[in-house]
Amino acid sequence: MARDQAFLVIVSRKSGARRTPEESLEELSELTRSAGGKIAGHLIALIERPTSNLFISKGKLLSLKEKAASAGANVVIFNVDLSPIQARNIETVAGIRVVDRTGLIIDIFARRAQSGAGRLQVELAQLTYLMPRLVGYGVIMSRTGGGIGTRGPGEQKLEVDRRKIRERIVRVRKELEKLRLHQELIRKRRKRKAFPLVAIVGYTNSGKSTLLNALTGASAFVEDKLFATLDPTTRILKVRGKRDILITDTVGFLIDLPHSLIEAFLATLDEVTEADLLIHILDVANPAYALQYEAVWTVLEELGAHQKPMVLALNKIDLLDEVQVRHISQKFEEGIPISAREKINLGRLTQEIHRFIEEAQPKQNESAHRFVN
Repeated sequence: MARDQAFLVIVSRKSGARRTPEESLEELSELTRSAGGKIAGHLIALIERPTSNLFISKGKLLSLKEKAASAGANVVIFNVDLSPIQARNIETVAGIRVVDRTGLIIDIFARRAQSGAGRLQVELAQLTYLMPRLVGYGVIMSRTGGGIGTRGPGEQKLEVDRRKIRERIVRVRKELEKLRLHQELIRKRRKRKAFPLVAIVGYTNSGKSTLLNALTGASAFVEDKLFATLDPTTRILKVRGKRDILITDTVGFLIDLPHSLIEAFLATLDEVTEADLLIHILDVANPAYALQYEAVWTVLEELGAHQKPMVLALNKIDLLDEVQVRHISQKFEEGIPISAREKINLGRLTQEIHRFIEEAQPKQNESAHRFVN
């Protein structure tokens, strides 16, 4: 199947933007490649505030239409979320398929989900996303084409209407609730056997699966793509003279991760909220590490997991020089510099994990949250 030729649109506020347009472009490019798309070109739109009907100005949209056609693009991908009306109007004016940020992320999730639980959670996210986009369409077809943003709920080629989608959402939520109850029983059995649970959390592509493999000798799937791991993997950390610990690799977080995705993936994210200890792995070789750190913290706060005992692992120091490592260590005074890939300093990290587990006391992480500027 031919890869989508994607034209990227980076919308940025003229003032008060948290990220530069270049940083947003880099992340959207990575997301697009993770969805199987090829970058045909891009356009940066600086705005004061979004318009209600097109998000960007009519002049910028016409420029987008011309540039996307010149680049041979067959899909336009925005780095922001569009309302159903905005997306429909842009498609009408530009004459090209439009995918917004949440639609792109859901598409990646649909590609990554392997387990039954993962597929159910993706389906809930898809249905929730699709529901408000049916206005004005009446009975519609689930989008089951071969391109980005066209994977319909459960990959089924069905014609659905709003009533059927509502009914399916109810059924999926009930199935996921049964799954959560089953997982809770498993966790209770683990606790009866005195197995402490540690969850690895972090920004997508920060090295969570690599760290799991390095600590436990596991062979969890690793790929240099965003959201390469969607379904959680749990393995045993064995250290001579210490008790065994269960370590779980969880789904990666993202800046401005849509709330609908957090809600859809509660069954997976329960591993975070129920963990005895969190390992927050941070890719300090990424220029946007500070923003990524705050993004993870924001999701943890939304989950109510931000006050759990936490170890901060400053990953990928093998890509930095000594001066940079020293600078990072000064910023994150409680962090442990490591390289999961090169297995640097993992002994110290393991000791810290066991220390926290043995203390088994709730610990406020206010000081860990505030790094030195």
